[in-house]
Amino acid sequence: MSVLAVDLGGTKVAAAVVEPDGTVVEATRRRATTGPEATVQELAEHVSGVVRDALAAADGAEIEGVGLAAAGPVDEAAGTVRPINLRALHGFPLRDTVADAAGGLPVEFRRDGVAIVLAEYWLGALRGHDDALGMVVSTGIGGGLMVGGRALGGNAGHIGQVELSGVTGGDCLGRTTMLESVASGPHIVEWARSQGFPGTTGEELGEAYRAGDPLAVAAVRRCADALGQGIGSALALVPVSVVAIGGGFSRVADDLVDQVQEVVSAHPLPYVAAARVVRAGLGSDAPLIGAAGLVYRRDLLP
Repeated sequence: MSVLAVDLGGTKVAAAVVEPDGTVVEATRRRATTGPEATVQELAEHVSGVVRDALAAADGAEIEGVGLAAAGPVDEAAGTVRPINLRALHGFPLRDTVADAAGGLPVEFRRDGVAIVLAEYWLGALRGHDDALGMVVSTGIGGGLMVGGRALGGNAGHIGQVELSGVTGGDCLGRTTMLESVASGPHIVEWARSQGFPGTTGEELGEAYRAGDPLAVAAVRRCADALGQGIGSALALVPVSVVAIGGGFSRVADDLVDQVQEVVSAHPLPYVAAARVVRAGLGSDAPLIGAAGLVYRRDLLP
């Protein structure tokens, strides 16, 4: 028996069949764009389309259910979402839409940060660490928490919305001091451009960083400082032993995780400073593996 995994984010919705050992079945991968300019009808069609197409490509495999992860906030009981970067979907019945497209298969629905930390705890860099934080740094910043060997559900661990001090620039929820509005990929590139950097993408920023460009170096340092400050604030409230950082923008610099570790290690609270910051282990497949884990590893959910 296999699971259909579905991951809805700010730039894309993806679906694929995932086997019990966490292997993503390549032939079933499907994705479609989302984005803040899309209408609710377009988004609904894209979500339903990738679900139907992935199942059609499963070639007769027996599917026991659907694991659905979505950008938050989410309402698990109602099955609805209010993604910060997808305003058209505020209040949208995502779980029911996916269930209909999947022909009535049961759907296990959680926020994407819960799926990410679950994936890394199940098969990735957080194995063996019962108190842990998993993070994604990409178009946005998300996260989830494992406490006592179980994932915290709902919107717990939504670290991208932690407020920082001593920073300016960006906007998120009408605020300029949210971690996501400072340290996510697009906002870091935007800040670098405001300082004179000629590039427009995270890839260009990464290339400039490796070449020693001072503006790129300053931008990566700003990202690391903000991430370290946000992690410190989160861990002051919920102590964990390990923090795993993944997502596309986390690869902008080979030493970004090391720089974040420096900031966390300087925290005045000893139990925060003792936390290890590591690179996530599952790469770009983590969201789909985590979504499948919502079904395969129900024992780790609240």
